[in-house]
Amino acid sequence: MSAYPVITLRPDDGVVVARGAIEPGTPVADGVTAAERIPAGHKVAVRPHRSGEAVTKYGQIIGFAKADIAPGRHVHVHNLGMGEFARDYAFGVDAKPTRLVTPPATFQGIRRPDGRVATRNYVGILTSVNCSAHVADLIADAFRRHPILGLDPLAAYPNVDGVVALTHKTGCGMAMGEPLRLLRRTLAGYARHVNFSHIVMIGLGCEVNQIGAFLEEQGLGDRIRSMNIQSLGGTRKTVEAGIAFVKGILDEANVVHREPVPASELIVALQCGGSDGYSGVSANPALGIASDLVVQNGGTVILSETTETYGAEHLFTRRAVSPEVGQKLVDLMRWWEDYTRKEGSEIDANPSPGNKAGGLTTILEKSLGAMAKAGSTNLVDVLRYADPVTAKGFVFMDTPGYDPVSATGQVAGGANLVCFTTGRGSVFGCKPAPSIKIATNSAMYRRLEEDMDVNCGTILDGEESVEQAGRRIFELILKVAGGERTKSEQFDFGSSEFAPWQIGATV
Repeated sequence: MSAYPVITLRPDDGVVVARGAIEPGTPVADGVTAAERIPAGHKVAVRPHRSGEAVTKYGQIIGFAKADIAPGRHVHVHNLGMGEFARDYAFGVDAKPTRLVTPPATFQGIRRPDGRVATRNYVGILTSVNCSAHVADLIADAFRRHPILGLDPLAAYPNVDGVVALTHKTGCGMAMGEPLRLLRRTLAGYARHVNFSHIVMIGLGCEVNQIGAFLEEQGLGDRIRSMNIQSLGGTRKTVEAGIAFVKGILDEANVVHREPVPASELIVALQCGGSDGYSGVSANPALGIASDLVVQNGGTVILSETTETYGAEHLFTRRAVSPEVGQKLVDLMRWWEDYTRKEGSEIDANPSPGNKAGGLTTILEKSLGAMAKAGSTNLVDVLRYADPVTAKGFVFMDTPGYDPVSATGQVAGGANLVCFTTGRGSVFGCKPAPSIKIATNSAMYRRLEEDMDVNCGTILDGEESVEQAGRRIFELILKVAGGERTKSEQFDFGSSEFAPWQIGATV
């Protein structure tokens, strides 16, 4: 640990990160003292920068000085901004063979008849349109566990993790083109998800997203039982029919067992939300170690949040297995530049007020920290939102940066577990894939301990290395995939967080 109260990420960086709040006059580097108060997790300059000069962190450009910055000064939104600079995409120059572990690690998974492996066993209720959302909720409510009240309608079915309604805000008043295709791709991904034993889909009857057309288009006729409120005669009759259907399949859904399966069956979604200045120092690189272990054991990790990769994409293209894969990622960045411009926004608008309060200044800085979650293995594929994930290794899926929308796409793609890092403190949960939440700092972990599964503040506290924390995360991934419940599962999070990406006009 440094003799100074800061974290130095690269010796040639222009800034260092405050380990805790730093008072004026405190030495922060050889010959440099803090000229003002530096909040915890924020940046302090350790060399002079002229106005317009690039400022570096992680050995990469995170922005440009908006005014002269003297050593010891706080570096943040008041004196650091965006600017144009060339990126060397150098497709594939850093790609290297992945060393696979033999034999791979194992976890207690649920092997489905088709050979796929589940980490949870839910019955799912999907909706074609928002107009049927409340009816779906009423059906699921009949099977909801109430641990405080001591009520458990599923007590006789110990192998069923729950009956979950996943509702959304769209399905009608939308164009028949890409907006509808995007919704259907997402719903189809959930309908096929290995963590569901059975699916029932509830529609109103007159919506744009007609259930019959959806089932035919996606080839899901044998997978889904569908119900139409208008045809069945209204709310009460549809709820009664839905409850009867679920009761009728619970015995079958309960006939599963867990058995040792290889870690190659893992498809792990990588997420971060409520990020802070410590995210790229502790939790994200530790998750990157765990990601490498998943890939080395033959599994798959999915990085997403395209707008939170912007500015760091050239580091991924260097690891692409082919120029075609690398170019796909570059093309996504150009699409997002155009999309945000048309919407009257900018990609640099991504860092939230909470991100900035936690020490993150520009999207470049946020992206460089976020990319650490993906570890160091090759980029093997780049996918559209909610596309099925078929490749083994590290893949990238195009999604917005908003966590629930992003995670929904990843789970639709097949993720059977989510790892979610947070610095400010997120209480996110997910169904049907369990979500492990990883804290970047000990102060927040202690404050939100009932919601956090892992504390990576131990890295900042000097109690363990990034590698040790990463191995700890990997071991927890195996336990959770094998049935150990996460903190968010204990609070029954996950139904409300289903949020398909909506693009296009509502008409």
